Amino acid sequence: MLTNQLIKNCQIHDTAKLSSFINIYGCSIEENVFVGPFVEIQKNSSIGRGSRISSHSFICEDVTIGENCFIGHGVMFINDKFDSPDIKSWIKRPTLIGNNVRIGSNATILPVQIGDNAVIGAGAVVTKNVPANTTVKGNPAK
Repeated sequence: MLTNQLIKNCQIHDTAKLSSFINIYGCSIEENVFVGPFVEIQKNSSIGRGSRISSHSFICEDVTIGENCFIGHGVMFINDKFDSPDIKSWIKRPTLIGNNVRIGSNATILPVQIGDNAVIGAGAVVTKNVPANTTVKGNPAK
């Protein structure tokens, strides 16, 4: 029996596998998705069919992850670039991850678009859009 789950107002396909110690709310999880332990998925986010979210990852509001993606351990998604002239302003921006994308452990993904079949190296800091069929690594990712 799974324990220590906070699941609220989500649409979760019955074939999804959810680990213990997760917080998910207001999100959509499609069929055959795996969500590892110590993951948080916030509202207005969606995880596409067949994707895998590894442990200790944080998926903030307005992140769309496509089908058959792999999100490594400890991946952090950010939904604000903090580029407003007023330091107190917060401008939430969406992130769109295509299909068949691989994101290595401990990567940080700012609000960008990552195309289909892209590979993001472990520890990368993605600050700009990544075209389809591209591999990037480093800080900033190139």
